[in-house]
Order: sequence, then C-alpha cells, then structure tokens
Amino acid sequence: MTLLGHIVVALVAVLLLVGTSPALAATEYIASWKDYEKTLPADEKVTWNVVADAMDILIDAAIEEFNAGDTEAAWEAINATYYGYYEITGFERSAMSYIAGSRKTEVENQFSLCKSIAKNNGSVAEFTDAAEGLRSMIHTDANKLDGVDENEGGGDLASMAAFLGAFGIIVREGIEAMLVLGAIIAYLVKAGQKKSLRHVYLGAILGVVCSFIVAGILYSLGFGEGSEQQEIIEGVTALVAVVMLYWVSNWMLSKSETEAWNAYIKKQIAGAAVTGSIFALAFTAWLAVFREGAEVVLFLYPLVTSTDPMVIWGGILAGFVVLAIIFIVMRVFSVKLPLKPFFMVMSAIMFVMAISFLGSGITELIEGNVITGTYIPWIPTGNEVLTVLGINPWVETVVPQVLLLVVTIVIYIVHFRKEKATADSGAEMIDPTATA
Repeated sequence: MTLLGHIVVALVAVLLLVGTSPALAATEYIASWKDYEKTLPADEKVTWNVVADAMDILIDAAIEEFNAGDTEAAWEAINATYYGYYEITGFERSAMSYIAGSRKTEVENQFSLCKSIAKNNGSVAEFTDAAEGLRSMIHTDANKLDGVDENEGGGDLASMAAFLGAFGIIVREGIEAMLVLGAIIAYLVKAGQKKSLRHVYLGAILGVVCSFIVAGILYSLGFGEGSEQQEIIEGVTALVAVVMLYWVSNWMLSKSETEAWNAYIKKQIAGAAVTGSIFALAFTAWLAVFREGAEVVLFLYPLVTSTDPMVIWGGILAGFVVLAIIFIVMRVFSVKLPLKPFFMVMSAIMFVMAISFLGSGITELIEGNVITGTYIPWIPTGNEVLTVLGINPWVETVVPQVLLLVVTIVIYIVHFRKEKATADSGAEMIDPTATA
C-alpha cells in the first residue's frame, strides 16, 4: 500500500506539472523592434512581412499568457506589439498613407480590443479570436505594402477629407481674421491715416510669427514617435480643440445676423478709433491674427499627427492661396462677403469637427491606456465615412458624441426660434453691405 501510495502521489505531481506547463513555457519575445532588428542577419532585407513575422512572436506570447491565466502579461505583450513595433516602424503611417486612413483606424481599434478583453478579464475564446484577427490584419497589410497583393487599396476619401479639413481650417480662420483686419484698414483709409497701415500689417505679421512659435512649443512636447505619452498629448489636444471648436461655432452662429456682426466689428475697433493710438491698432491686428493662428495650430495638430503630413501641408498651402486671392479681391475691388450664409455654413462645419475630434480624442486616450474601452460590436470599423466623423466602436466615445449632438440640435433650434421671433417683431435690419 505504501508503494502504491507513492506511485499515486507521483502521478498526481506529474499531472499537475503537465497542467501548469503553459505558464512555464511562455513564448519569449523582444519588446522593441529596434532590439529585434539587431538579431537579424546583416544582409537580410527588411520588408513589412519581416516586421509582421516579428509581431507574430508577441501575439503568440499574448495568446499563450492569456491561456495560462496571466491576463496582465497578455496585455503587456499586445501593448508592446503596438508601441514597440506597429508605431515605431512606421507600419501605422504607411498603412494610413498607402492603403486607407480607415484601415489604420481599424487596426488600431483591433489592438485596443485585445487590450480591453485582457483588462476586462474576457474569455480565452474572445481574446484568441481578437488576437488572431489582429494577426490577420497585420499580415494582409504587410502583403499590400510589400506589393505582394496586387489589389492595393487607396485612401482617397480619407486623404481628401484630411486635405479639405486642413484647407477649411485655414480659410475659415483666415477669413475671420481678415474681416477684423479689413475693418481696421477701412477705418484708417476713411480717416486719412494710410501711413499707419504699415503698423497694422506689422502687427499681423508678428501674429503669424507668434503662431509658429506656439506650434514649435506644442510639437516639442510630442515625446517622440510610438509612445503612450504621444497618444495622450494627441488625445488631450483634440479634446481642448473640441472646446475651442464648439465655442467658435457657437460664436459664429450668434454672429450670423448682420446686426450682431456689425456691432462686434465696431467694438473691435472702437477703442483704438477713439484714442487714435497706432499701437492699439497694431495690437488689435496682432491679436486678431495670433488668436486665429493659435486656433489653427491647435486644430491642425491632431490632423498632422494622424494623417499623411504631405496631405495636410497641401491643404494648408491651398488655403493660403485662396486667402491671398480673397484678400486681393477685398482690398482692391472692395468686395464684401455675404456674411450670414458664410457664418451659418462654417458654424455647422465647426460643430461637425467638434463631434469628430471628440471621438478621435477619446480614442487616442484609449490607445494611450488612459481609458479602458468598452467595445461595441455592432459599429463597423474600417469605414471611411465613420473614420472621418471620428465614430469608433467604443461606449466611451459614442455616448459623449451623442450627447454633444443633442446639445447642438437644441442650440440650433433655439437660435432659429429666436431669429424667427426677431423677424416677426419687425426689428430693423442693418444693411448687409455695412461693415464699419
């Protein structure tokens, strides 16, 4: 019996060791591509498939750790796959530029889904399906980027949307500043103070310079490529931009009536006009340009850091060309813009951009591991339109966007009712051609 007892104990011990072997045999991986690249033969050509194969090792480790019950280790392996390989190698930016912007968003959401399942202690089947789906996406994109797949995609819609977004921001902010400057210039010309115009132009130029200084400071806080800090900065910047966009959109909506706009313009130049101070006029010009320039920097930062920079710079340059043409027309031919349609349309665009930036900003915080996302399976990923609108499959992004949309609808209803009440009361309207 004693011998039999020893045999039983030995068998139980063996079974226990076998049962726990997955945890003891976790796949080893190198958390950084820079370190992994050092292990490659010197003559090996590094392709996107080589990068994808390296990422396979981390995904295998994540699945194995999750199966062994170590969800935290699985989360760390997926996180290293994203920050140590997908972002740092330029895989993300290449997929966005040469396949589609929505594809880049789709893959990022898949990374976040894997981390969400690990954090929320999902089932082994859920994590394995998500991880294998991520692996499939990465290899599909690697084949396209390496030219293996002849059916390469093109992010035409996303690129066009990014171009138009940058273009629209430059034109809208530029025209707003130009209207204020135009009022100041018109006042000086009518007052016979043409010699003072150079001070106004100098103030405007200094406003542009200060805007670039703000841009340099902002970009210097990026903490480099492929870091959680960068995602957090992009997310916070986008959310701050939401506040400014929403404020500006409401401001523009309130100024869509000519009477309100004329009162605003008169208020902008009244102080300087009364005192006749050249410094005050130049400072007003500087403030108008710098304020709009600073907003441009803030609005464009999330686009520049998430879209092909060449597309964004193309939109910016096109916007400046249009502004130059508009300035010549306004200055030389004294053409005045139809204010009400302009402000109404631009206000609506700002509202849409605010909702889009709200979704993308919170998504960046999910990717930066500040928030653990709650996945919504019925919202499709990889859709160009949804990507442009910042709609992602997360409760944490959709709920705030819906709430903001409801508030926006209420604001428009109140505005139109107030406008109708004013019209019904027979209030005197000021001539739309009067600007000063």
